[in-house]
Amino acid sequence: MTLILFYVTSAVAVFATIMMITRLNAVHGLLYLILSLLAVGVIFFLLGAYFAAVLEVIIYAGAIMVLFVFVIMMLNQGHKTIAQERAWLEPGTWLGPSLLALILFTEMLVVIVQGGSAETGHVVSASQVGMALYGPYLIAVELASILLLTGLVGAYHLGKPILKMAKPRSEP
Repeated sequence: MTLILFYVTSAVAVFATIMMITRLNAVHGLLYLILSLLAVGVIFFLLGAYFAAVLEVIIYAGAIMVLFVFVIMMLNQGHKTIAQERAWLEPGTWLGPSLLALILFTEMLVVIVQGGSAETGHVVSASQVGMALYGPYLIAVELASILLLTGLVGAYHLGKPILKMAKPRSEP
């Protein structure tokens, strides 16, 4: 049963990622990206890496997505976005992400009812993840944090309004 859940979750992750890449609307792409990250968290859970699953959901699907939402808000395009936001509230917009989230929620219920991941494999502890992140992968972790900070600063500078310089007054 776990193998079937793994394949279904993998299919949801791949489909959500493809949908995220092909969306023209940034918020729609963001919703599919969140679903993709949640599916990867479920895959980690099914493989016995509970701590990695929790980190995936809390850090990526939670905190970093909030940063993306703030960036989208900073790049607000003005009055034309009001009509676009009304269109986002239509039921058709939420149908795809809601269906994929329902599939992931059902899978998690099945795994919890069956009692966890008894047949999955090696369980990864929090200390093992910490030793790996701050051991051989320290440079990769630091580069990722610098990349996120650079993206945030760049989005801020792109989104701030341009101030017009006042002409100096000529003295009479």
